[in-house]
Amino acid sequence: MPLRLLAAALCATALVALSGCGSTPASARVDGRLTVVASFYPLQLAVEQIGGDHVTVSGLTRPGAEPHDVELTPRQVGRVALSGLVVYLGGFQPAVDAAVRAEARGHSLDVAPAAHLETLAEEHESGHDAGGESGQDQTGATAQPAESGHHHGSADPHFWLDPERYASVATAIGARLAADDPAHAADYTSRAAAFAARLHVVDREFAAGLAHCRIDTLVTSHSAFGYLAQAYGLTQVGISGLTPDAEPDPAALARLATEVREHHVTTVYAETLASPAVAETLARETGAHLAVLDPIEGISSKSAGRDYFEVMASNLSTLRTGQECT
Repeated sequence: MPLRLLAAALCATALVALSGCGSTPASARVDGRLTVVASFYPLQLAVEQIGGDHVTVSGLTRPGAEPHDVELTPRQVGRVALSGLVVYLGGFQPAVDAAVRAEARGHSLDVAPAAHLETLAEEHESGHDAGGESGQDQTGATAQPAESGHHHGSADPHFWLDPERYASVATAIGARLAADDPAHAADYTSRAAAFAARLHVVDREFAAGLAHCRIDTLVTSHSAFGYLAQAYGLTQVGISGLTPDAEPDPAALARLATEVREHHVTTVYAETLASPAVAETLARETGAHLAVLDPIEGISSKSAGRDYFEVMASNLSTLRTGQECT
């Protein structure tokens, strides 16, 4: 175990010892409210909306930070240990997975099964190891269900960009909160249904807005938009893989440029939390425009909205322009 994680685990263990024994620590409630830790923004938003006044929610990924490779401080691991519930996406954030295994086995919810994560069968020859995350071509065309366990390999974790998958996760969160806090079960169920209803509206707006697009090839800086592409009839071509810090080698970039020209792509999409350098290079070499498409892994001052719903509306507008939809 890395020294930093070992120190965090020892700190958390000491805090649990002070709070009492058992899988649900004494600090599981504050002023009568269930304490919930959410691993990153889409899950934090869902818990806040579904839990309402009955929960106290804190996140493990600070606003504006890239969540894929987040590292936890000893204090954060202590929060995981002392929470009433940890809501996370197994396989997405290794440090969170490790903290849950060490400190929160009895009070955690992995939303991956509810998200129905998929591993795409076809691979993009990008010059990376084809077995790793950066070797996947998230086309949204041919997919296979991911394993149901905690290690999802190269399965696409970005479920929230498909509003229907996000709604399924919201329902699962509502059911778990209702089970853990039965006194307020009706409220959790009602709020989860209301949150899912808002997501169904987003789904209908995307389906209508992207129904008639001249360009169906979606070139993105990293392969976060596979589920969105799959849901709305687009084909994603990721410049990098599922992790935004992966970069194609020169030969792969040349192949991407050829693909952009062959499919008459006029817009290449960068994003908010990752460097736009490679997307800018591809756009410059092909004469394409550069636009920003937000994977909504977090909300920051660079986001085109105050929450998921506003940023999704901005994404739809950007896509309608870039894909030349009518």
